[in-house]
Amino acid sequence: MLKQDYTFEPRALYPELKGKCAIITGGASGIGKHVVSTLQAAGAKPVIADITVETGAEIDGAWCVKCDVTSPDSVQAMADAVVAKYGKIDALVNNAGINMPRLLVDAAGERPEYELNEASFGKMFDINVKGVFLCAQACARQMLKQGGGVIVNMSSESGKEGSQGQSAYSATKGAVDSFTRSWAKELGKHNIRVVACAPGIMEATGLRSPAYNDALAYTRGCKPEELSTDYSKVIPMGRDGKLDEVGDLVAFLVSGRASYIAGTTLNISGGKSRG
Repeated sequence: MLKQDYTFEPRALYPELKGKCAIITGGASGIGKHVVSTLQAAGAKPVIADITVETGAEIDGAWCVKCDVTSPDSVQAMADAVVAKYGKIDALVNNAGINMPRLLVDAAGERPEYELNEASFGKMFDINVKGVFLCAQACARQMLKQGGGVIVNMSSESGKEGSQGQSAYSATKGAVDSFTRSWAKELGKHNIRVVACAPGIMEATGLRSPAYNDALAYTRGCKPEELSTDYSKVIPMGRDGKLDEVGDLVAFLVSGRASYIAGTTLNISGGKSRG
């Protein structure tokens, strides 16, 4: 199968991003880190809002703010700190999230720790749903004051398709899609666009631990070493997605080139999603 090579230069396509202040939650690692670097290459001023960083620090030139997205006080303090430094919030990328593979019922009865319970359910919904709501609300209030902005919510292909062993995670991303549609209707009249993107199978982020792989494998009825990496069987384009491709999509959605895109979730999955 002929696989399309990936080459893209965001700086040339999005000159209007120069000087724009964009908050990326969970921006210190994974997809968020690539969103930060892509926006930075385009001349924007990305802010890394992450629980693992210290306020005032910098990572590769990007300013950092410590933020626990599940805490209203922490989220508001983060938004206030960004406004104090840059005077505005042009964009929010709601990227912070967590995935804990869990079965609804452990039919084999061998690993009860991999059965969905209140703790795992609550943690995923706290970060993936409550966190998205809190950050969007705090930033939208500032965007209303300044006359506009863009909110990009990070969804997932599994939010549309469902995923074996990841029902709660999939449900959180379905909620993100619903937030996106509803908030776009509420905020569009105020020149605030709300849109989402849904990555499918991506290259390794460096965040998947052996414990995660063990849990995922058990929920899929296999051993960790048997988790499929033959993407030609499941992805029409025959490869996994590149993290920078997600970064490029986010840069487009934040830019004026996407000025009439709102209230929808764009799949970035190599054709794997049904739509």
